[in-house]
Parts: sequence; C-alpha cells; structure tokens
Amino acid sequence: MPTKSPVSSTAKPKKKSRFAFIGETISDLKKVVWPSKQETLRLTMLVLIVCVIIGAFLGAIDYGFTQFVSKVLLGGG
Repeated sequence: MPTKSPVSSTAKPKKKSRFAFIGETISDLKKVVWPSKQETLRLTMLVLIVCVIIGAFLGAIDYGFTQFVSKVLLGGG
C-alpha cells in the first residue's frame, strides 16, 4: 500500500480578491500592441473582400442546387 507524502493539510492557496482580475486585465491591456490605422484599414478591406467572394461562391452553389432540384428531381420545365 503506497504511503502518503508528508504534505501539510493546513497550507491553503493564497486567496485572491474578487476584483483582482480587473487589475490583471488592465495590466495585460497595457502590453497589447495595437495595429496602425493603415494596417487596420488594409485588414478590414481584406475581410470584406473575402466575405464578398465567399458569399458569391455560396450563392452560385445555392443557385445551382436550386436549378438542379427544380429541373431534375421535380421535373419542372
């Protein structure tokens, strides 16, 4: 039977204040490297372009499936 290690049961972890996370959050936000205005505009435009391309691609697939179902499966003319 394994023996227990001599760990003190009276040693409790140090309790943090309820609002300690606010101070930690502020200190973490001071470390953030924010993007420049030019970089923000460039990345925003990139996201918008990708959204339009993906939207057009999905719209084309949807249109193709709609035509397929109505003509082939439903027998429409």
